[in-house]
Formats: sequence, C-alpha cells, structure tokens
Amino acid sequence: MSARPAAASGPQPVEIALLASVFVVAACGLVYELSAAALSSYLLGDSVLQFSTVIGTYLFAMGVGSWLSRYFDRQLPAHFLRIELLVALIGGGLPAALFIANAYVPGAFRLLLYGMVLVVGALVGLEIPLVMRILRRNVALKELVSQVLTFDYLGALAVSIAFPLLLVPQLGMIRTGLLFGLMNAAVAVWALWLFRHELRRLGAHALACALVLLALAAAFVLADRITTLAEDKFYQDRIVFSATSPYQRIVVTHGSAGHRLFLNGNLQFAERDEYRYHEALVHPAMAAHGAPKKVAVLGGGDGMAVREILKYPSVESVTLVELDPNMTRLFTDHETLAALNGGSLKSPKVRIVNTDAFQWLQQPGDTFDVIVVDFPDPTNFAIGKLYTNSFYALLDKRLSASGYAVIQTTSPLIARKSFWTVAETLESVGLQVAPYHAHVPSFGEWGYIIASHRPYRLPDAGALPPGLRFLSAQSLPLLFDFPLDMARVPTEVNRLSNQVLVTTYEQEWGKR
Repeated sequence: MSARPAAASGPQPVEIALLASVFVVAACGLVYELSAAALSSYLLGDSVLQFSTVIGTYLFAMGVGSWLSRYFDRQLPAHFLRIELLVALIGGGLPAALFIANAYVPGAFRLLLYGMVLVVGALVGLEIPLVMRILRRNVALKELVSQVLTFDYLGALAVSIAFPLLLVPQLGMIRTGLLFGLMNAAVAVWALWLFRHELRRLGAHALACALVLLALAAAFVLADRITTLAEDKFYQDRIVFSATSPYQRIVVTHGSAGHRLFLNGNLQFAERDEYRYHEALVHPAMAAHGAPKKVAVLGGGDGMAVREILKYPSVESVTLVELDPNMTRLFTDHETLAALNGGSLKSPKVRIVNTDAFQWLQQPGDTFDVIVVDFPDPTNFAIGKLYTNSFYALLDKRLSASGYAVIQTTSPLIARKSFWTVAETLESVGLQVAPYHAHVPSFGEWGYIIASHRPYRLPDAGALPPGLRFLSAQSLPLLFDFPLDMARVPTEVNRLSNQVLVTTYEQEWGKR
C-alpha cells in the first residue's frame, strides 16, 4: 500500500474506474441525504429544521467515518467492496424503511431516521478515504486530491439538479433510493472485478454482491406495492391516486368520508363536508361585494373555491394561481375528481397560472374585486412566507378599492395565537380585517379573515346564490361572533425576517 506512484504516461484503467466510482459514490451519498431530509420535512413539517438537522447529522457522521478510516490498514479493496454493499442496502432502502416506519410505528420514526442517517453518513465517510488510499498506488498525491475532489463535487452537482427536477417526480422517493442503491452495488461489483486477483474469499464476495443486487432489484420492482402498503396503513382509506411532484406528495383516498385529498400527509378536504369549508371561504366576501367581476384564487388547485365563485353570474373571469401543475391537471382531467369541483377548472372564464403566488403578485398586473387565498397551513417556512406582511403588502396592491380578500387562517380554537397573528399581520399593512369561523367536522372549528380597504359589511339577504348547503342569510352573521376561548389575543407581526407564525403554529398544533 505504500508503494511509490508509477510514472505512467496517462491514466491507468484502475485509476479511471475508481474515479468513476467516486462520481457514483458522491451522487449516491447525496441522494440518501436528500431523501432523508425531504421525507422528514414531508412527515414532520418545518422543512428548514428538518433539512438542517438531517444534513448536520449526516455531515457529522461522514466526519466520524473519515476518522475511522485510519483503522483500515490491510485488504483495502475488500473493505471498500463491503462498505459499498452496506451503503447500497441501508441507503437504498432508507426511503422505503422510513415510509413503512411512519405508517406502522410512527413513534419510532425519528429514532430510525437519525439512526439510518448516522450509519449511512459514517459509511459514506469511509468510502472516499479508502478510494484515495487505493489510488495512491498509481497517482501522485497532488493529482490524487484534485481528481478525487473534482469527481466527488461533479457527482454531487449532478444529483442536486436531477433529484428535485427528474428523479423524484418520475420515480418517486422509494424507487429513487433503490435505484441509487443499485448503483452503489454496481460499484461493488466493479471493485470485485478490478481487484479479483487481490481479494481473498472471492466466491463469498461475489455471492454477497449477487444477493444485494437481487434484494434491491426485487424491492425496485415491488416499490409501488411497498408505497401502497405504507400509505394504506397511514391513510386508512383506499388510495385512488398518488403522485410525487417537485413541490409535494399528493394522495387522494376514498372511504366512508368519500374522497379525501392529502398534501404531504396533511388533510386538505374531505368530500363529506368540504362544502362547509368552501362555502364559508368564498361566499361571505363574494356576496358582500355585490357584483364581483374579476376574481383571483391563490392556491386552491383542487378547484373547489372556483366552483363556488362561478355561482355568481356577475363573474367575468377567474384567475387561479397554483404552484403545482400536477394539482390543477389532476382536478381538471381526472373524471371523478373533476366532478367534485363541478368541472369548474374547464370553464372558459377560468385562467390557470402555474407559478409561485409570491412571484406572481410581484409582477405588474390587474386588480381584482375579490381575492381568495386558500394556501395550506404554515407548517414550514416555504409556506409561511405566504402569510407574511411582505406578501400581504403585495396582495393589497392587487385589491381594488372596493374589493375584499379572504384568507383561510387555521383553527382559532386549537391555534388561537396563530389565527390572530394573521389578523395582526394583515392590519400591519393597512388593511381592515373581519375575522370569522365555521365548524367543518373534518377539521373542527376553522377560521378565516376578510381583509379590505373599507369596513366589511354583511351582505343583503338576497345576495347569497341559491343552492347552498351550509350558509344562509340567517346563519352568516353568526360566523363573525367569537366566544371567549377564541377571542383575540396579543400577537406579533409575521415577517419574512422572523416567520414567527411557523414556530407558533408548530407549538400550538403540537400540543394536540
């Protein structure tokens, strides 16, 4: 192992093979790291916290692995081969194991998450030092370090681009992990061939490679069944549609409550009572305006809010701004789901814009008579920015002088401080607020806030459209009455610089 580097005129086959392995090893290691961080943010919320802690743990474990590499003195190719097989099995199976653990033993999810991240990180930390020590046989130290680091960084770059844009949307999280596990196992097979003359017990190593490849290949073929097994247990009802987009995990189930939509595991609506949520969201603002012509919906890619808006004959156009094209495509083209919104997204009055609502508001554009803001709850900072004073200042500019904006605003009973934080934030940009709430059995007591440049006035008795199932002229005023346990409490303004709402929301919902 301490022989001097050979004075070769060009790269040797072993050198080329090992540098290619460095590229693959780096790519695989980053995939496992990103998979763990993404899954923890999906299932635990607070993406900044989850990514920070998972990546920090992973890097620490890599440091431990690098330190441990000093104790590997002999049979370096054999050690490298075994480590590749272990990384392939544990790293490749990480997403599947975490999905199943979340469904069947949710209390053990965090322990398994960080345990697997520590093990995979330590093994990955061992890989590069071993490769460098093997390469020292043929490559001068100066060239060795630059070459290894170059291929390491190139592998990381390739995966960092492909993971969110290609791998997860096309393969899903489980198959992506297994695919890169197979690539790690392929590196082990490559090492088996390269060093076949040095390896002791060659047959045992070959058998180990074959078994790992077989296990990973079988899991790859059965990935859909593994996902269904985990999600059926987690969601209880039969899954009729599921997809992973660059933005979220979309799952639609069907059971006793009819169809239910989940985004990243969080319930968005249940067919049984969604009419209560969407009638309460849309009609207090629409009916109070009198004759709204131009309406915008931010979020709400399921088309339910648009369905309610189109009940007003005065409406000439509806602009739906939804980040995820998979959502609008699903609720436009899927026959059963499109029926839930009455085919509203196919209406000639509706224009769909698939972009980030924050960026859309920053662009010059029309003002609207009514703006319906139907975002998911602020479970992480990416969504929390849509509840900040910066966002509401932009919203204010798109609201006509006599217009109303309405914001879904979590539960004023369970998340009382979070609810009133939104009211405080809206007022901080000069808007007047009219908070109200409605009971939706799937969610409990749910809150909304109307914001405008003028005081809110209840609509006339005949302003509500016919055929509503929940709201009436008699029940509407009751929504604006808050009992003592939901009354206003002092709060801070939610700003981009602090995002206090995300922290408050996690604390309040975490108490349940």
